[in-house]
Amino acid sequence: MAATTMSPVNLNIYNAQGQAVGNVEIDPAELGGTINKQLLHDVVLMYLANQRAGTHSTLRRGEVAGSTKKLFRQKGTGNARVGTRRSNKRKGGGTSKGPKPRDYETHMPKKAVRAATRMAILSKLTDKETVVIDEIKLPDIKTKEMAQILTNLQLKGKTCLIGLGAKDADEKKSVYMSARNILGVEVSPASQLNAYIVLRPKRLVLTKAALAELCKTAKFGAAPLSPAPSA
Repeated sequence: MAATTMSPVNLNIYNAQGQAVGNVEIDPAELGGTINKQLLHDVVLMYLANQRAGTHSTLRRGEVAGSTKKLFRQKGTGNARVGTRRSNKRKGGGTSKGPKPRDYETHMPKKAVRAATRMAILSKLTDKETVVIDEIKLPDIKTKEMAQILTNLQLKGKTCLIGLGAKDADEKKSVYMSARNILGVEVSPASQLNAYIVLRPKRLVLTKAALAELCKTAKFGAAPLSPAPSA
């Protein structure tokens, strides 16, 4: 079955005040051109599994305190037969087949992980869950100003990931420090994005520099025409 060709994705570019100041056309082929849901599922499970500590532990019947002597003789008492008080059938006994510490770490081929990252970004673009901002400039570390920018972009109360490009290095610290106290907001360099952190939030916020870094062939247009004033 031939792969379906995806049409170019067009997005508006907004400034910090929430006003459209341009547009960008993205060729899906730059990000692989296809979305494999099974691969995305497998990679996200890998990231989740690698976060597990695996420190769970229960006491087996050979590890709990108590005598191993048979509680009473097998016959002649009129009671049901019993064994040691360490049995998992009795209160205070050991756990039968309970969990023990283990390593949940798993790995997938690097090419598959990188492909999944591109697919995750492409899915956010095609599903209109990406907001492109020309730049984020904060003269100082101000959570209030960062929250206002998100409000202007109609992202208040929504979980979002802010991706910064290499050219945003001067603003990286102030953006991170200003956004870290806002619930549901994360900041990451575009070079460190992965499928899990991209798919987890509701919205992906990319600066113009970050988008250009992710999509080398992104074509940025001029500011859109303002709507004609009503009569």
